[in-house]
Amino acid sequence: MRITMIGSGYVGLVSGACLSDFGHDVCCVDKDQAKIDALNDGRMPIYEPGLDQLVAANVQAGRLTFTTDLAAAVAGADAVFIAVGTPSRRGDGHADLSYVYGATREIAAAVTGPTVVVTKSTVPVGTGDEVERILREERPDMDVAVVSNPEFLREGAAIGDFKRPDRIVIGTDDERARAVMRAIYRPLYLNESPILFTGRRTSELIKYAANAFLATKITFINEIADLCEAVGADVQDVSRGIGLDNRIGRKFLHAGPGYGGSCFPKDTLALLKTAEDFESPIQIVDAVVKVNDARKRKMGRKVLHALEQDGDGEVRGKTVALLGLTFKPNTDDMRDAPAIAIAQALADAGVTVRAHDPEGMDAARRIMPDLDYVTDPYEAARGADAVVIVTEWDAYRALDLKRLKDVLARPVLIDLRNIYRRTDVEGSGFTYAAIGR
Repeated sequence: MRITMIGSGYVGLVSGACLSDFGHDVCCVDKDQAKIDALNDGRMPIYEPGLDQLVAANVQAGRLTFTTDLAAAVAGADAVFIAVGTPSRRGDGHADLSYVYGATREIAAAVTGPTVVVTKSTVPVGTGDEVERILREERPDMDVAVVSNPEFLREGAAIGDFKRPDRIVIGTDDERARAVMRAIYRPLYLNESPILFTGRRTSELIKYAANAFLATKITFINEIADLCEAVGADVQDVSRGIGLDNRIGRKFLHAGPGYGGSCFPKDTLALLKTAEDFESPIQIVDAVVKVNDARKRKMGRKVLHALEQDGDGEVRGKTVALLGLTFKPNTDDMRDAPAIAIAQALADAGVTVRAHDPEGMDAARRIMPDLDYVTDPYEAARGADAVVIVTEWDAYRALDLKRLKDVLARPVLIDLRNIYRRTDVEGSGFTYAAIGR
């Protein structure tokens, strides 16, 4: 199959590389000439484990190309995927669909024959209807079908998620479009990955409902963690105890500083706005959004409280080593990362923040230019009054506690991801604070 991917960001690049690895001829399009030049030179615009090797192998095989020429890429394509950004619109939280509709109009001008247009971007219910309306209005002479095919990629594990998915959701009632989509995903079907065909609006809603439910699980266990601290229980044991119930499951029951990233924050807001537009409010998701926003600020206060408890009760003028800035490990994505709110709370209290992250410091500098960035976690801790683990990178899971204690001004470890055992840390002479334990 000849496939065009409009948008070479996270979703478009990963999807395009994986589809080319299945044997399809894929052309990724982007308006950013610098990004396309970098990709043609083998330089990735994002950090995702294994992506650079996957791209290089398929470029070398001649199955994967990159261009800014949308018209040339779309002409003659069997399927054109729209994988552009849909950020939250400023002021009201609605998904900004201007990039989707702009791409649609460019596709309409470029199609030369029967084509399936696939919305891979996360879009509100009814977006596919508008995409189809635009295409039919601008090119009534062309046989174009519109399909919804949401992505379910976790940053840091995206290639595995694409190649070994829990499910493939395809929203269309058009038989020709179904046949094209079956052909595209045939390698996964042979591996028995379930393909769920639905109506287009149902497909669009599945994506938002899935992310909202996962965000709810995270927020739920975070509130249970607070209760555990109040009553003297251990949230990790609670998580295991409820997660072993097959009706609940273990995933997304890890207490922490709140969710962030490119999906959950904007998708929960967009779902709330859709529900509001259709006068069908979703009060659970509304509560999730409010609790998660408050939790990030609460984590800043938790760090300040730990500083007050260990020492003279004064926090102004102290230094904290912040380990982990990205919203999760194995990505350089800083969007809505809890570290942003935590660092701001510390700075507002007069605390100096020295920060380290294995991959996210360049992105963090653009958001938080006033932090002191260092290239080593022990250098971050040198002379600091506390170490705070915000993101559970593997590089932080086996820190040399003796070495860490030797470089700190005060041996205080605040573990916002519960990656250490209290007995190990306190046995090494630290004051230890964790989440829900």
